[in-house]
Amino acid sequence: MPDATPVDADLLRIRRRTLWALSLGQILGGIAFGATLSLGAVIVAEVSGDDALSGLATASVTLGAAAFAIPLARLARAQGRRPALALGLLVALVGVVGVIAGTGTRILPLLLAGIVLIGAGQAANLQSRFAAADLATDRSRARDISVVVWATTIGAVLGPNLVGPGEVLGEALGLPALTGPYVFTIAAQLLAVAMYLVLLRPDPLLLAAKLVADRAAGAASAIARADRPVAARVAIVAIAGAHGVMVAVMAMTPVHLMHHGATLTIVGLTLSLHIAGMYALSPVFGLLADRWGRIPTIVLGQALLAASLILVSVAQDSQLAVTVGLVLLGLGWSASTVAGAALLTEASAEDLRTRRQGRSDLAMNLVGAAGAILAGVVLGWIGYGGLALLALVIVAAVLLLLPLAARAGRR
Repeated sequence: MPDATPVDADLLRIRRRTLWALSLGQILGGIAFGATLSLGAVIVAEVSGDDALSGLATASVTLGAAAFAIPLARLARAQGRRPALALGLLVALVGVVGVIAGTGTRILPLLLAGIVLIGAGQAANLQSRFAAADLATDRSRARDISVVVWATTIGAVLGPNLVGPGEVLGEALGLPALTGPYVFTIAAQLLAVAMYLVLLRPDPLLLAAKLVADRAAGAASAIARADRPVAARVAIVAIAGAHGVMVAVMAMTPVHLMHHGATLTIVGLTLSLHIAGMYALSPVFGLLADRWGRIPTIVLGQALLAASLILVSVAQDSQLAVTVGLVLLGLGWSASTVAGAALLTEASAEDLRTRRQGRSDLAMNLVGAAGAILAGVVLGWIGYGGLALLALVIVAAVLLLLPLAARAGRR
């Protein structure tokens, strides 16, 4: 913990350096997750010999992220963001080794265990957005979070596009087929770990705690405020609900489009535009959340989700409508996630903040995993349009809860 409280100019410089470090780490850490999403299902199907088991890849990495969310949050609370973020990425590195070994030996449990451990890296990436809020002010909190969320775009794009060069490199190194791209993952993760350990000094969470402790002596506290548990719980529900809706509909979109004659190119374009909607405009929603308020921006996010669900339900036979709907789905997720993370952070007293942030990430990943699993059942039961209409129930539930958060505080 720092020995002295920095003056405002020093604090601003530290905050900017922290944002740069977190954004770069998000890019590097996202490479592993992108590679897992693009290759995991193929590798699992190859090793198991059963295409029906390919969905275990996404489920495993999501459950891994959920499992590590609270332990990493507790570590951050005890020792700071630096060791928590670095440990998450190091555990993910162990997972990469497990994936390579499981693929080479064709041992499915070892492969799945490796993918679960890669989820620790995703948990660290999610924690980064809360780390961005540690030193933020009320005027910049959502914007700072959104900058780190936006950086995810680069990692999400780089990961899948390294598959081709990675295969060439992997073949030269004698690695099992399909695992070559993980060489880039290992390099990126190691670089991210080193960067976190070097650049996140002073540790943003420990410095924030120091500022709060010194506020009675006239220190410039960036984040001190009364605890608002109701608002914090509503924020967690809003984040988890938006994620569950997004994952459920997004996961079934490729299947729906293929059944309606779409080519792989159309499917790929639709998902790419969806990912762009998730991340590319997050700074815009950050600015709106800082200017309009957290709750109005969450309402905007839920409205975008509702518009998406209604559009894909009534025009499910149109590839163009589904593509537009997926873009709206990503935008709604982005607005709800950025504003929800800002609301959760500032609605929580300093001693409760990281604990609730860990619970939020746990809930987000568990709801996402459940959405991905149940969406297939619902699709077979009432179809793609029915799935979208059923998801509207979650949006309505979030909107009904938001007045409780509004009554709990002005933002």
